Amino acid sequence: MARNDTVLVLGATGGIGGEVARQLRNAGWAVRALKRGGAEGETTKDGITWLAGDAMDAQAVRQAARGCAVIVHAVNPPGYRRWSELVLPMLDNTIAAAKAAGATIVLPGTVYNFGPDAFPLLTEDSPQHPATRKGAIRVEMERRLQDASRQGARVLIVRAGDFFGPTAGNNWFSQGLVKPGQPVKTVSYPGQAGVGHQWSYLPDVARTMVELLARRAQLEPFARFHMAGHWDDDGTRMSGAIRRVVARHAQGTGAAVRVSAFPWWLLALASPFVATFREMREMRYLWQTPVGMDNAKLVAFLGREPHTPLDEAVEAALGGMGCLATAPVAATA
Repeated sequence: MARNDTVLVLGATGGIGGEVARQLRNAGWAVRALKRGGAEGETTKDGITWLAGDAMDAQAVRQAARGCAVIVHAVNPPGYRRWSELVLPMLDNTIAAAKAAGATIVLPGTVYNFGPDAFPLLTEDSPQHPATRKGAIRVEMERRLQDASRQGARVLIVRAGDFFGPTAGNNWFSQGLVKPGQPVKTVSYPGQAGVGHQWSYLPDVARTMVELLARRAQLEPFARFHMAGHWDDDGTRMSGAIRRVVARHAQGTGAAVRVSAFPWWLLALASPFVATFREMREMRYLWQTPVGMDNAKLVAFLGREPHTPLDEAVEAALGGMGCLATAPVAATA
């Protein structure tokens, strides 16, 4: 019988996986994490038990999941490479392990599943007609998870907008708008003027998952929830927050941060040689039209959506990425 406080996190070295692992640990869960290339056996660090293994190894995943009540599937191929080869086999290994352990699978969802017929406001029941190869893979992932929920596994999908947070990873905030480890001088914005865009602060997404898991006995076998996150209605709110935060830390020593258009032309030139750039170009359509999410179902279930104020979230993100060199200027009384 699976314990109700043991969880396996796949992708715990990444942004969302790492944040979920830490928050589950802080909430009292016994957290296991699978790490590719780690030492044989297990090690405990910061309250998390790390196991050597690869998400592509079905036996390793099944063994790591033994006795777990939850498996968080937050693993992705590094740098967007070999998505078509790796993503579905990794998910199949998680599904098999969840069935064997009687565990709930948690998947961080994306908007890639949807095409223009579902825009501009997505609900959990919006039609999934993807416009890209990656979107088609995400649809197939959710189809397989729904099938698994009919065969004894339980599934929780939390869908959010573009991630940003203290841990840099494969996201537009750290790969497009600013550069990790460098002072912010320019915000390179990928969207069109006047087009809305949805952002989600990683700790808020993780907190939502933790709160839903605390009430998982009340969830349907295949449960999906959308988060509203931070809605930038005209493409200027996120850039404005970055500029305000940087100005507070500059203490009068730096020039104002300027906002420029993202160099899509450069991605076009480099795409034949860099897989990450090819995948980024494929997602450009999401910057050319407003795409938001309706969180009514989430609010009805939890009573609220965990939500950090935008400037506070941006400050934590930039600080964690090493983009803020000084303490903020104290506010004048």
